[in-house]
Amino acid sequence: MKHTFSISALLAIIWLANSGHYSGLLLAFGAASVALVVWICHRMDVVDHESQPIHLTRHLPRYYAWLTIQIIASNIDVVKRIWSGNSTISPGMRRFPVNQKTDIGRVIYANSINLTPGTIAIELTDNEVLVHGLTQSNLDDLDAGSMSCRVDKLE
Repeated sequence: MKHTFSISALLAIIWLANSGHYSGLLLAFGAASVALVVWICHRMDVVDHESQPIHLTRHLPRYYAWLTIQIIASNIDVVKRIWSGNSTISPGMRRFPVNQKTDIGRVIYANSINLTPGTIAIELTDNEVLVHGLTQSNLDDLDAGSMSCRVDKLE
């Protein structure tokens, strides 16, 4: 039930933010459309702990702040390597273990790898992820496990 309430509140907030109109008739249309979407989602049985991960909400701002810093640092590194020429690039591929317990944790980990420039997750299985890195140092940073630990804390 708390997941149904969560999706209802989220849809209502998105509708209100995008609408910009707060007359009675439009608010009624918005409430009706949110109710219809929630009813359809409930009938399709798609409202659960995976689709509405409200247990992650408390830790997300800290993780997003850390990930933003990583994205900026990776962007700077990639730009420096582009300006320096091909001699600073040493692409490679490596498999890393995936320690996350839930599907959403594994997806967050793989997407975080994709968001940081210089690395891309090519294949994700239950127990490992195949990553292509622009340099070996990018792969070594992932091997250190900082990102994996932070996603574990997020779960």
